[in-house]
Amino acid sequence: MAKGEAQAEDQAALAARRRVEQQREREKRARERAQLGGLWSRRDVFGRFGWSVFAAFSGVSLLAAIRSAFPRVLFTPPSTFKAGLPTDYAIGEVSEKFKKDQRVWIIRTEAGLYALFAKCTHLGCTPRWLTAENKFKCPCHGSGFYKTGVNFEGPAPRPLERLRITRAEDGQLLIDKGVKYLYEKGEWTKPGAFLKA
Repeated sequence: MAKGEAQAEDQAALAARRRVEQQREREKRARERAQLGGLWSRRDVFGRFGWSVFAAFSGVSLLAAIRSAFPRVLFTPPSTFKAGLPTDYAIGEVSEKFKKDQRVWIIRTEAGLYALFAKCTHLGCTPRWLTAENKFKCPCHGSGFYKTGVNFEGPAPRPLERLRITRAEDGQLLIDKGVKYLYEKGEWTKPGAFLKA
């Protein structure tokens, strides 16, 4: 029994020593924290940095998910526009009033009015009206078009396109760029390709 009692006393002494050591370690850590004041340890810095990166990534992902709910839509301007009264146009002249904004020429003849789309049928450049030569001339590859829009020189494969021209309720010309009339299909004789005045 003396041996069993000796072992029990050794274990009790060992447990007591552990408690004392643990208490000393706690006191030592408390003193170190008190000396550091408000500074963070290296472990705190890395931990907070990691959580910050995770939060930023999660925020960007959430914003991307919300943004995907609103698709990007291109809002195109209306294809029709009013071009003034027929009396605003002189007989025999090509009006370049709407060439820059709408890419349209309006031509008045003795019989009436028609609108040409100012886009070369070769590669889509914008031709120029040359009053002295009485023709449209493309600056890119030299395609030439008569005042009627019919091609006669250069690489353009077909005549210019006519646009729908009608009168609005207030008497002004109404040009619709969404409706095109092609010469090679015989559409220049259809109603809307030419407005009698």
